[in-house]
Amino acid sequence: MPHILTDDGVRLYYEDTGSGTPIVFVHEFAGDYRSWEPQVRFFSRRYRCIPFNARGYPPSEVPDDVARYSQARAVDDIRAVLDGLKIDKAHIVGLSMGGLATLHFGLTYPDRARSVLVAGAGYGSGTGEREKFRAEAVVIADKLQGEGMAAFAEAYGYGPTRVQFENKDPRGFAEFKRMLGEHSTKGSANTQLGVQRERPSVFDLKDKIAACRVPMLVVTGDEDWPCLEPNIFIKRTCPTAALLVLPNSGHGVNLEEPAAFNAALADFFTQVDAGRWPTRDPRAVSQSITGMTK
Repeated sequence: MPHILTDDGVRLYYEDTGSGTPIVFVHEFAGDYRSWEPQVRFFSRRYRCIPFNARGYPPSEVPDDVARYSQARAVDDIRAVLDGLKIDKAHIVGLSMGGLATLHFGLTYPDRARSVLVAGAGYGSGTGEREKFRAEAVVIADKLQGEGMAAFAEAYGYGPTRVQFENKDPRGFAEFKRMLGEHSTKGSANTQLGVQRERPSVFDLKDKIAACRVPMLVVTGDEDWPCLEPNIFIKRTCPTAALLVLPNSGHGVNLEEPAAFNAALADFFTQVDAGRWPTRDPRAVSQSITGMTK
């Protein structure tokens, strides 16, 4: 099994399919490298596709110490994948937990990202949601440690932004739940406490997002309630960000609407690689509603 060794000595599992411009895929909390299969099959025809498992997700290593899990560490693990494969720059694609890691990667290592696709990112960032999200991370960790992965997967799979997937694609949803139930209990609990609970709100990143010039596409489902406000904020704040909202969709948009997701991503990559991805015209930002003032 192919692994990359991070600078702090953790082995990360990855897959490498196709050739061409590289794309690195960064998974969500409830997913793993397999969650990107609809994208890898589509894009590996023209790109080099590299999904990997975060620390805590076998066959990647599962460190025992919660202190070895953090938002900053997740960002540096993306860099470790690039360094281990001797890739200078890549398109970085992330969902949810992986979407926030991707956003932070673009802010921290802009010279290593050809573009960033930030999907389903922002849980716990919304107004009045920060402490609620932090408290729920502890509840999740306790449930994992007390009841095990299978029971957790059955409950977590029916969250308010997951039921849309079941309604559209029961077969795909069943596969999602099955794979979630195969994750490491310890790794998932540590990820909740070290990464999810402690990460900053998107709104705390305002100055860094405003200074970002990496081409960015932000994607959310219109029923992914915790992400709507933060994603509009990213769009308004970052001059190179575009926003795509998929209708009647929940959180796992790459699995829930793979055709629409892939089409949007393909167009995004094409524009970026052609040097045609725009920076917002300053005239589009005004205190006036219509542009007509005295």
